[in-house]
Amino acid sequence: MTVLYDVDEAVATITLNRPDAMNSLTLAMKTDLLAAVRRAADDASVRAVLVTGAGRAFCAGQDLREHAANLEGGLGLAGTVRAHYNPIISAIATMGKPVVAAVNGVAAGAGASLAFACDFRVAADGARFSMAFTGIGLAPDSGASWTLQRLVGPARAREMLLLGDVVDAPRALELGLVSRVVPADRLASAARELAVRLAQGPTKAYAATKAALDYAASRSLAEALEREAELQEECVTTADHVAATKAFLGKQRPHFEGR
Repeated sequence: MTVLYDVDEAVATITLNRPDAMNSLTLAMKTDLLAAVRRAADDASVRAVLVTGAGRAFCAGQDLREHAANLEGGLGLAGTVRAHYNPIISAIATMGKPVVAAVNGVAAGAGASLAFACDFRVAADGARFSMAFTGIGLAPDSGASWTLQRLVGPARAREMLLLGDVVDAPRALELGLVSRVVPADRLASAARELAVRLAQGPTKAYAATKAALDYAASRSLAEALEREAELQEECVTTADHVAATKAFLGKQRPHFEGR
């Protein structure tokens, strides 16, 4: 299978599984990935998601052999940006659950964009990011024009997208592209520890927080304040909030059930 899916401790792990091709994305793989992301989003037993790659790469982006065949056949992009990449990124970014990317190696083009759409990025010390689009005469896709400048600022995003230079893990940490850099042999455990921690948290509050951030990114302060009020009114009725308030008053540690 091109994409593996597993659930344990309320964490859905989605593994890109074409290691011999650096997990580059074919039509079949994009279809499987979208299905896996939607499955995690819809599964009430899942409270956090972990995305990673098999082998030495996270994801090298579009499979260029398949793309070249489409060009030769006069198909161009074959509609893949709107039909596949856009829905995948939208499903990840708008999911009401926290998403962690465990970047185990190269993340290039749409592969880097996939990592940027996640809420957290934990990178192996040998991981590398490359906005490879202009290197093959293309503009960015998979949300890179939106996510990247929100992570590193407009000037750095412009530099990365126009020049396409490789950014190694230490530099990625400096720029704010990743949350944490760990030795390669610690990546799986470190990323999973974070995902499990999030899976044990207040899932609905996490969803509301993501919604507030997305809304405020393109709105005025007054509009953001009103949206915060609306979201707080939704959160205050959740079982997790009621139980956590009682736990706080009783000087106990809250136990969240994600509802």
